[in-house]
Amino acid sequence: MFRHLRTLQQVSRRTLFNSAPRQLENKVPAKQKLFQEDNGMPVHLKGGAKDALLYRATMALTVFGCGFVVYSLVDAALPKKK
Repeated sequence: MFRHLRTLQQVSRRTLFNSAPRQLENKVPAKQKLFQEDNGMPVHLKGGAKDALLYRATMALTVFGCGFVVYSLVDAALPKKK
């Protein structure tokens, strides 16, 4: 059992530290240019359609949650008639 764990440890160490590093493109300057551009849009919507969709979904959930809280408070405050 211990021998298998030792072998697994050596294999994982070999693949983690000896693999060739990937060359990734630096996208930070392009994102900085996009978000610093003065086009009249709020910064939380400058990311495109995905940001707009996330914003609308968040607002819908917030409105629904506030409505449900008000409904629950009214339901708890008013006694039920028998």
